[in-house]
Amino acid sequence: MNPKENYLHEFFRIFFANKQLVKRVFLIFAVIALVLPLVLKQSFDITAQVIVQSKKLSQGDATTSLTQDNATFIPPSLADMETESNILRSPALIRQTISELRDKGEYTPPPGMFNKLVLEPIKRYITSPLREHLINPVKSALGMATDPVRDTVLDGLTQQAVDSLKVETLPGSNVISIVYSFPDPAQGTKFVAALLQNYLASRQELQSIDLPQSFYETKKKQYQVRLDGLEGTRLALLESVGSSDPKEEITFRLNAINTEEQALNLYQDRLLQSQRWLDYLKGALAAASNSKLNDYTFPYTFTTTVDNVAFEDREIKQMGEALTTQVTRYMNDLAIFQPGSEPMLLTREQIARTRQQFLKVVSNRIQERTSDLAIVSSVIDQKTARIAEFKNRIHQLQETQSKLRQMDTEIDALHAAFSTYAQRFAESSTARSLDNDLSNARVLSPPFEPTEAAFPKPLLIIPFGLFTGLLLAIALVYVREFFDHRFKHPAQITHELGLPVLLVINDQNTLPSNPHKNWSVPSFVHWVRN
Repeated sequence: MNPKENYLHEFFRIFFANKQLVKRVFLIFAVIALVLPLVLKQSFDITAQVIVQSKKLSQGDATTSLTQDNATFIPPSLADMETESNILRSPALIRQTISELRDKGEYTPPPGMFNKLVLEPIKRYITSPLREHLINPVKSALGMATDPVRDTVLDGLTQQAVDSLKVETLPGSNVISIVYSFPDPAQGTKFVAALLQNYLASRQELQSIDLPQSFYETKKKQYQVRLDGLEGTRLALLESVGSSDPKEEITFRLNAINTEEQALNLYQDRLLQSQRWLDYLKGALAAASNSKLNDYTFPYTFTTTVDNVAFEDREIKQMGEALTTQVTRYMNDLAIFQPGSEPMLLTREQIARTRQQFLKVVSNRIQERTSDLAIVSSVIDQKTARIAEFKNRIHQLQETQSKLRQMDTEIDALHAAFSTYAQRFAESSTARSLDNDLSNARVLSPPFEPTEAAFPKPLLIIPFGLFTGLLLAIALVYVREFFDHRFKHPAQITHELGLPVLLVINDQNTLPSNPHKNWSVPSFVHWVRN
């Protein structure tokens, strides 16, 4: 069997032939792997999560839409989540957060980072000819002079934060993950917490339709003035017609008109009836005045009906009965006495006197009925005038009520608008918690201060360093073997030169054993050298 075909044998042959090189390379990497966790600077990962439950779409702006239904919410899309991530990682937001924390003295660059982020940028800033001879004079002339050291440090800290901040959307969800690497866990936690608060505030300003507080104060005053003017005009209109409630007075006047019309109809019927009876009585009186001596009583008894009760005129009745009696006795005596006899003459005179008295009383009654007819006509005219007055009053109240309805509509609209502005003014004037923001974004997992460093991790660096050192040592050995063309075993002579091998003499010099005690430092040094 050809030795070259036994790869395992070839591997061990090369490995043990160069074991000293393997040991040294491996030990070098082992030392590097052990020292590296002690040399590298620690970095802590501060994590947090934000959930975006929905996206607000405004249906208008604060100057035109004042109802409560001026915004709708829909689930966020992938593009919306990417937008939210861009807001979180925006340099302006990070710079604002760092500036606020630095003003409070809660954010300072680590000592190792000071030279890189502070001193070197300041040097470049001060030695920059363009800034020194052009930019700074222009800013000074415009009154825009700033602190160069502060701006430079803030720029460096902002860039460091941008590089150390990792913001990404968790796949298939509406949750944004924030990971910030920083040497100081306390400062890093404060930075992430402040960044989330500024993010929510910035998001609210970007998506909110609210206007500044001064706008609501101005609107409030305008609507108060407008409402006061309308209310004053309304009161003046009511005072001009002398009514506090036109609708109620119209109802009262209509009821009064109904009552008056009913009474008017009764008086008109009574007037018509009395007029007909009066005409009849005058005709009957004229006929009775021209009647013969032997005619009987008046054809009308002058009965008055009040509430369905008939009242007769007693005087007319008595005189009518007396006249009837006299006429009857005269007719009976006429059969006994001569018409020219003295008793008959006396009876005729008595009948004539009674008839004249009767006709005089009837004439008086007719005059009374004529006067009563004039009174009824006067009452009818009075009620007609009163009804016309009521109608004119109702027409005036209806015109006023129409104007009041228009004003009430405008006042109600202003009241609704004023109520909405007042409510939104009260909401904007109070310190609202960002957790109750209508943008519907929440901090799902607030940042907390980590207790263990995320980098370096000795349990990963040391094993991987040792394994890498071993692989690299084996690779170096194989590279060395590849460029070494000396014969290492007899089979190579036969294979390369085609000559038979007659004799092989092995080296009898063996390496001395380790004379030192096992697991001691001299023993380890001897093992490395040999």
